[in-house]
Amino acid sequence: MTSITLEEAQAKLPEVIENLAAGEEVVITRNARPVAKLVAPASDAPQAVFGRGKGKLVVLAEDDEHLEAFENYMP
Repeated sequence: MTSITLEEAQAKLPEVIENLAAGEEVVITRNARPVAKLVAPASDAPQAVFGRGKGKLVVLAEDDEHLEAFENYMP
């Protein structure tokens, strides 16, 4: 965890933000006491959203004929 003073943060905030790695933290201090913490997001991977695929799959027929070839693999 990196620590910088409030004055440094005010002068270099765009640079400090640009240099943050994923999950890294920077503590901003005033008079040697922490007053704020910048935390970069852990990753840019999208989060799964329940129901996002709703309506995108259409079942044309409900039959078990196509499963006959997989009988050996089914419980």
